[in-house]
Amino acid sequence: MNLIAGTILTHPIDREVSPFGYFLKIGDRDVLLHYSELTHPVKPGDTVDVFLFYDTEDRLAATMKRPMLTLGELALLEVADVHPRLGCFLEMGLGRQLLLPIRELPELGELHPQVGDKVYVIMEHDKQGRLKAKLAGEQELAPHTFHAPTSWNNQWQEAIVYKPLQMGTFVIVEGGVLGFGAIGMIHSSERARLLRLGERVQVRVTHVREDGRVNLSMSARKEIGRNEDADKILAYLESRSTGGMPYSDSTPPDLIKQKFGISKAAFKRAIGKLMKEGKVTQKENWTYLKSAEQEQADQE
Repeated sequence: MNLIAGTILTHPIDREVSPFGYFLKIGDRDVLLHYSELTHPVKPGDTVDVFLFYDTEDRLAATMKRPMLTLGELALLEVADVHPRLGCFLEMGLGRQLLLPIRELPELGELHPQVGDKVYVIMEHDKQGRLKAKLAGEQELAPHTFHAPTSWNNQWQEAIVYKPLQMGTFVIVEGGVLGFGAIGMIHSSERARLLRLGERVQVRVTHVREDGRVNLSMSARKEIGRNEDADKILAYLESRSTGGMPYSDSTPPDLIKQKFGISKAAFKRAIGKLMKEGKVTQKENWTYLKSAEQEQADQE
């Protein structure tokens, strides 16, 4: 019988050896079922279902505890620890952790998961037959997802990042008991910052596509976002002693994004709203509170 780590085996207990535990005699091999790996009392002769794994000394061992996934299966696992050279250690439900190797992670360090994040992975073997995790991609995730309903349009949902890229972030939008959720993308222009692998984010559904996937944004609808952006800009102006700021319609988009966390288009919409309301004015690439600009004109 082939003994494969990551699989569940049903086999009778051969004998008990104190102070270690019970041994399963499988062919010419003894596999230890340690006392700490029991879920209920057993005795020699009992048939048990056990999960096979390699212990810290690379010996094949057994546990009666149930993992969150077995060899070849897909699961959403929480990051329990992060090692700068090895990768992420994932909680797999056995009191021990599964390694997601550093080579599986994005090249950019700021996109690496943090403790508490959750990642979609598949359990597989390394070259030595030990258990490790591999990131699940779209091909592996798609069979477990569903078509988003059109009722999601303009609704806020929670999502988990499964593929972070510069041009956009791919996520699974959570969908309760129907499966893992729906596949979606946040275009770089619709996110406030880079999002890391495994991060949980609040997103707004901007479009439900014919294939059931969704386009997403981290911003509110334009009319709502315009009000929020206008309030943010107004508060910034009011916090400055001069009542002015060196930002205007002619300011480069990257500077606006860096300062206010919004796009150039959103900035212009917010400024336009404030100007229409008579609260601000612009002069020589600066934006002023209306009263502050009048005071400056009086001084001149």
